[in-house]
Amino acid sequence: MKLSLELEADSPAEWVEAVMTDFDSFLQDHADCERKASAMAMSFVAKYPDRVEIIPELIETGVEELEHFQSVYKLMEARGVRLAPEMRQDVYVKKLLQGCRSGREERFMDRLLLASVIECRGAERFRLIYEALPEGDVRQFYHNLWASEAKHGHIFVKMALVYFDENDVYSRLRELNSMEGEVLLQLPIRAALH
Repeated sequence: MKLSLELEADSPAEWVEAVMTDFDSFLQDHADCERKASAMAMSFVAKYPDRVEIIPELIETGVEELEHFQSVYKLMEARGVRLAPEMRQDVYVKKLLQGCRSGREERFMDRLLLASVIECRGAERFRLIYEALPEGDVRQFYHNLWASEAKHGHIFVKMALVYFDENDVYSRLRELNSMEGEVLLQLPIRAALH
């Protein structure tokens, strides 16, 4: 059973061009996104310590995202690229979070489902980067990340299904997925993951 949905909107070709034109800046942003993804997984553990059924997977996801950060950082080191002086605010994620409902249970569901959508977007974008890169280690690295992000897209929906009715989960996932497509298409094109 496929747990995530197909994305509502495709990333524009201009985004791939921007990344390929300024790959070092993209790497800086990618590193920041991996750090944030690890922190996000662990924030679920901190905010919902009573959700013991999903804590092991959240920890595993947080560790995996931190390993992705480590791998991106090694790639940056090899290219002589430093981390960005400060992490930029992610307008994409901020706009998505504004669409979350406010009740404790509703917000919990929405945050899990948004995590799924964000991971699916990451998978789509890593696939596009993989396809645009020449043969070599960097291309293989983005192929591996593409597969990992797609898996994370499924994990967060699976977690939501532990606590919420399947019809409610997929109905809300469709709404959030649609919202994500609208947000994505309003973003300025730049050499960044989002």
